[in-house]
Amino acid sequence: MRAHHERPDGRGYPLGLRGEEITIEARVLAVADAYEAMTSDRAYSPSIGHAAARTELERCADTQFDGRVVQAFLAVLERDARHAQAALTTTNAV
Repeated sequence: MRAHHERPDGRGYPLGLRGEEITIEARVLAVADAYEAMTSDRAYSPSIGHAAARTELERCADTQFDGRVVQAFLAVLERDARHAQAALTTTNAV
């Protein structure tokens, strides 16, 4: 999917699409791909960590990334973190 390099502000590539011209699938993939890249160690750069990656997604919302997708993505991460913490607490209590 080439369109995940497009940006809501129109400064992406290959076609310079903007906003709703970009499919929702491409907008979701752009956020997920960026988060994965920022939170993984790469040969050319270390992970910036989950907190910094969240901050970067928020900073780039509505320019590089669709703001609604960023908010939904971060809500899922927060929900999953709470779920994992609850599971650990329950497991430790047994």
